[in-house]
Amino acid sequence: MITGMDSPMRERLLEAAIELFYAYGLRAVSVDKVIDRASTTKVTFYRHFKSKDDLVVAYLERRAAFERDGIGEAIKQGNGNVDATLRVISEAIGIIACAPGFRGCPFINAAAEYPDPDSPIRKAVDAHRRWNKSTFEQLIVPLGITNSGEVATDLMLIRDGAMVAGYLDQPANVAASFLRGSQAVIGTGNSTRR
Repeated sequence: MITGMDSPMRERLLEAAIELFYAYGLRAVSVDKVIDRASTTKVTFYRHFKSKDDLVVAYLERRAAFERDGIGEAIKQGNGNVDATLRVISEAIGIIACAPGFRGCPFINAAAEYPDPDSPIRKAVDAHRRWNKSTFEQLIVPLGITNSGEVATDLMLIRDGAMVAGYLDQPANVAASFLRGSQAVIGTGNSTRR
């Protein structure tokens, strides 16, 4: 019986996968490596996940929940102020993207490894990116921007760039650049766009 419900063993398998997938890549990590890291058996693995793809989707869903919680907290701290919210998001991106062991955005990485748009992994990536773009679009509603969908797409591009810059720069630089770029796109920085 395959279960989607949380259990200590399912959680242990998922935690092992989170660590291994992010550090080494999705395709490079076999089910056997996850099983070894979780100190369990194949039989136990297959009780909780019907395939490696199911485990990868669960990994992406966990990463999505983590990111959504962080953005939700930033929105809460911003208290309706778009610029304040973007400042909180920029600081978090700077810290996360420059942390030791950072290997890029797990969603961008997954899309690179699974280019087939019909794969369950790519569908999980696309669902999270749609949520992210929609959240940016909702965030800027108070500004009355007429092309909010395009602006949300631009904000996603800036976010993606910040994820890549994390490999190459310092947290303060990444955070400041994300904030400047976001402010320019929404028209609250040095340039205007409405």
